[in-house]
Amino acid sequence: MRHMWRCALLIAACDNAHPNIDAPPVDTPVDEAACQPRTLLTGGTDVVAQGWTTVTQAPFTLSDGTDVTQLQTMTPAAASSGGLLLLRYPDALDVGLPFALEVVMQVEQVDPHNPLDSAAAIMGSFTAPFGLPDERAQMIYLDSDAIGWADDAQQYPVAVTDGAFHTIVLSVDGPSGNAKVSIDGVLALTKDSFDYNGTIAIGDQTNERNIDSSIRIKSVRLLCP
Repeated sequence: MRHMWRCALLIAACDNAHPNIDAPPVDTPVDEAACQPRTLLTGGTDVVAQGWTTVTQAPFTLSDGTDVTQLQTMTPAAASSGGLLLLRYPDALDVGLPFALEVVMQVEQVDPHNPLDSAAAIMGSFTAPFGLPDERAQMIYLDSDAIGWADDAQQYPVAVTDGAFHTIVLSVDGPSGNAKVSIDGVLALTKDSFDYNGTIAIGDQTNERNIDSSIRIKSVRLLCP
C-alpha cells in the first residue's frame, strides 16, 4: 500500500513538471516604432511627386531615364557663374536619432571640387540655397578619382567616373554625431560631431564657374543603422 502511494505521488509530480506544454504560444508585441527601411527616391520617376524639391540656377537639365534620374549642369562660354542643381528632401531624418542614408548613383562627369563647393555632392544636412558653412564643410564630395569631406579634412582615393553605379552610405550614430561613409561596402571616411537638421540634398551644390557635373541617380534610401 505504501509503495502504491509513493508511485502515485511520483506520477503527480511528473504531471505537474511541464504544465504549459500544450499552452498556446504567446504573441510577441510588435514595436511599431522600430526602424523600417524607406525609399526616398526611385530613379526614373518624377522627383517632385516623391516629395523632393529642387534648388536651381540655370543652366541645368533634370530628366528621367530608364530607372535613373539625371542631373546635369554646365557653364556657358564667357559666363561668370555656372549652373546649380540640387535635389532637396525636407524632414527626411529625425534629428538626434541614428540614421543611414544610402545613395546609388553614377557620376558620368564631374569637375574637381573646391573647398566647401562640389558639383557632385551628398549633403546630410542642408539649408537653402547652398548650405550653411558648417553643412558645406561636412558634405561629401565626389571627384573623378576620390571622395571626401568638403572641408578637405579627409579624402579616400577611388575611381568614381568609371562608368559604374556606386553605393555610398552615410551613417550617423545619433546625438554623439559619429559619422561614417562607405563606398561599395568599404569604409572610406569618418567624422566626429556630424550635425544635421533633418533635410538632405544631392546634386551640384555650387554655382562656381566651370564646376559642373552629369549625375545619374538610381535610388536614395534610409536604412536601419
